[in-house]
Amino acid sequence: MISPACRLTAFPRWRRLFGAQLSVAALLISGCTGAVGDPREGEGDGVIPGGPTGPEVAERSMFPRLTHAQWENTVRDLLRLDDRPGLSASFTSDPLGGVFDNNEAALLVAPGLWGDYQRAAEELAAMVTADQGKLDRIAPADLPDAPEARAQAFVERFGERAFRRPLTAEERDAYVALFQRGEELFEGEDPFAAGVRAAIEAFLQSPHFVYRVEIGAGPAEGGLIPLGGYEIATKLAYTLWNTMPSDELLEAAKAGELSSREAVRAYAGGMLEDQRAREVVGAFHRQLYDYEQYHDLNKDQALYPEFVPEMGDDMQREAELFVDHVVFDEEGGLTDLLTARTAFVNDHLAAVYGVEGDFSDEFKRVELDEAERSGLLTRLGFLAAKATARQPDSIHRGVFVNLRILCAALPPPPDNATSLPPGELATNRERVEAHTGKGTCGASCHGVLINPAGFAFEHYDAIGKYRTTDNGAPVDSADVYTLGGQPRSYADAVEFSQLLAESSEAHACYAQRWIEFSHGRGVRAEDRALVEELGEASRGGASTKELIVRIVSSTPFLARVPAEAP
Repeated sequence: MISPACRLTAFPRWRRLFGAQLSVAALLISGCTGAVGDPREGEGDGVIPGGPTGPEVAERSMFPRLTHAQWENTVRDLLRLDDRPGLSASFTSDPLGGVFDNNEAALLVAPGLWGDYQRAAEELAAMVTADQGKLDRIAPADLPDAPEARAQAFVERFGERAFRRPLTAEERDAYVALFQRGEELFEGEDPFAAGVRAAIEAFLQSPHFVYRVEIGAGPAEGGLIPLGGYEIATKLAYTLWNTMPSDELLEAAKAGELSSREAVRAYAGGMLEDQRAREVVGAFHRQLYDYEQYHDLNKDQALYPEFVPEMGDDMQREAELFVDHVVFDEEGGLTDLLTARTAFVNDHLAAVYGVEGDFSDEFKRVELDEAERSGLLTRLGFLAAKATARQPDSIHRGVFVNLRILCAALPPPPDNATSLPPGELATNRERVEAHTGKGTCGASCHGVLINPAGFAFEHYDAIGKYRTTDNGAPVDSADVYTLGGQPRSYADAVEFSQLLAESSEAHACYAQRWIEFSHGRGVRAEDRALVEELGEASRGGASTKELIVRIVSSTPFLARVPAEAP
């Protein structure tokens, strides 16, 4: 059997990433023998689920890198710190890789980031070993007294948690040797603390820490290689908690308790009850619905005196509380996200929504007017972010609905696209139609897809306040959009949101986004059947939590094809 480090270096992608890394890593890959794909010792039984076969499982990376958020959470939990260390704030930033920040295609290790990892490892190791209380937290209970046995016990237990699997004998010996050099490397320090410091520095710089390795428990059956128990535990933890597996999850992997689809479903269901799952679900919707755009908005104070800069934070908090309430308190799904009238408002937001009552800076649960509001798309965050300082931005509202809610294939705007011309006497809709509507060069996309979706929200001004007139004329928010192959007409955003909630397109899009987020990659042709299955389930009433459980217990999640994504 060969060490995982040897198997890693056998792959071209890994060799590119491995590059010029630290000497400790070089130490770990010395003496490689064996063949790629051997199952790991102590890996536990891999899941060989029924259902789809190789052609229905997309290629993916066997070595997805931790995101910066995952690195922070993992270091916190590995070192048993009270908080995230915050060191990744100065890390080399990652390029945009689509809607979500965990797209494996964008998560590379540039030379600058490798230096960031090195500095962070050294800083953290020094910090933990200089504090007896922190050192006690990561030291296993019942350490032997003999120095060599003591070093080995620490390396084996800490290494299992750092690598999310047991160390091989070669790895254990290499790290024990490094541990024993601690006194030499950190002269004058307590010998045990110095050994721990040397080991932590090396573990945190290892590829097995920085990357989530999914080699599989092999051999392939039906064109698929099942993931091992530790790999499944790791994938579950990073998907549902955005951090390393807990001690209990590692124990479950060791005991072979993740060797069936039913067992994975059961563990996933339990993990979704954890606060960390709420943070992950919140992060998914924060990125999908682009809460970042709620901030730093510029509104005309003469027209909107009730708007204050702090409302950016308020609008994001409102959206977070709403999603958390729907998904976890109500066990709801996309239909509820698009149609529920429950909101959480403070004094700033209540004034814009026109909600009567006593409000402060604390958020209170309210029910919004059913004639004016329906789900996330009629909330202030989306509406104010997709608006200019004075007017609603119907085009960007429509583009957002097409791309993020319906996953429609919109081409990029032409290079010569211009902003809307001024029109003091026309309504906002008339100005947009005159510039982009039917009979213009923008009719193909704007006239059929963008504008009809955007015009549904004409009842909401530039800060999201409900209105019945625009520049003295009655608001016209009626239009027609094709859903399910049929033109569907609506009078306003409330009716449009209801049509979206009933459509196959919106539910398939929501399922697609969850598949992208859970796998950390873009959707592929092989995902089509699962997208359709989950989309129909969502449309039939399946909750968001149920969709997540179905994804993490599906064949594409629990197995891989022999080839690696380029």
